[in-house]
Amino acid sequence: MRLFPLSFVVIPTLLLLCTGCKQSASSQKTREYEVMVLHPTSRQLSSNYSATIRGKQDIDIRPKVSGYITAINVREGAFVHKGQTMFVIDQATYEAELQTATANVNVAKAAVAAAELTLESKEQLYKEEIISAYELQMARTTVAKEKATLAQAIANETNARNNYNYTMVKSPADGVVGSLPLREGALVSPNDATPLTTVSDNSEMYVYFSMTESQVLSLSRQFGSLDNVLENMPDLTLQLADGSIYGEKGRIEAISGIIDPTTGAISVRATFPNRGRLLLSGGSGNVILPHEQDNCIVIPQSATFEVQDKVYVYQYVSGEAKARIINVFEISNGKEYVIQNGAAEGDTLVVEGVGMIKDGAKINIKKVIDGGE
Repeated sequence: MRLFPLSFVVIPTLLLLCTGCKQSASSQKTREYEVMVLHPTSRQLSSNYSATIRGKQDIDIRPKVSGYITAINVREGAFVHKGQTMFVIDQATYEAELQTATANVNVAKAAVAAAELTLESKEQLYKEEIISAYELQMARTTVAKEKATLAQAIANETNARNNYNYTMVKSPADGVVGSLPLREGALVSPNDATPLTTVSDNSEMYVYFSMTESQVLSLSRQFGSLDNVLENMPDLTLQLADGSIYGEKGRIEAISGIIDPTTGAISVRATFPNRGRLLLSGGSGNVILPHEQDNCIVIPQSATFEVQDKVYVYQYVSGEAKARIINVFEISNGKEYVIQNGAAEGDTLVVEGVGMIKDGAKINIKKVIDGGE
């Protein structure tokens, strides 16, 4: 049996141990990361508010007389002008009433003329002392009575003419026609709960949203009064229901002076131009209100990670990365957060590779970034 020297066995073993030591040392090497020292800065922020869109005027079109619809002269979504005939209600009955009323006026006029002729004759006879003062007074009374009858006949004619004109339902303003729930032949009445249609003045649109009492108070303190708030508020952006941004800017025109007791919110009205008629009454969207934030702590979104809807950062403390929960406000540029609480001025946060770090891991600083820049 052949024996090998001890050195041939020990040396390879030592080489393997040394290699393992090198690998262990390599795996335990502390990694380097960029960190940011937090300092206050200023940013242009924006707040989003759910909004409803309404036409400048949404007018319910209702009949003023009863009858069957004989014609519909508009279509849904069409633009109509003020005074344009939209519906026609059966006119036969009202035309006959107008003719009767006109005839009654003519009869009353003839009666007045006859009474006035009689009065002239009575006045002459009274001068000649042929009739008494009583007969003259009776003639005058007859004239007054016939004139009253004429006035009543004229009023009836006016009412009949109005009713006839009401059979032609006209638009009270320029605007866009809404839905048409009824068709020709439908019986309508002024007491109907459902209007014939709606005309919306969409040249400008009112966009309504709500702000909290504390937000309105903050604005009032910042600008001195609500009137000053309206004068100094920046232009608004409107995000439509499909996520797109409306091409026109809007302005806040009114802030309600009443707080809703159920929600604690205050209604705000903004006006947006609607030249292309893209905005429709009854629509919805989000109002984006920009505002300048001073002395705020800003960090890149890449310095954060989320666990169960909570936002975390790693704070650098004595060579270790310590996980911290923070509350943030997202800046409209989509790249940064404003820290509301959880971190403060002077803290040092890891701003790269946070997805590869574990809480309590040893790290070294590769580069320090000033958070106030």
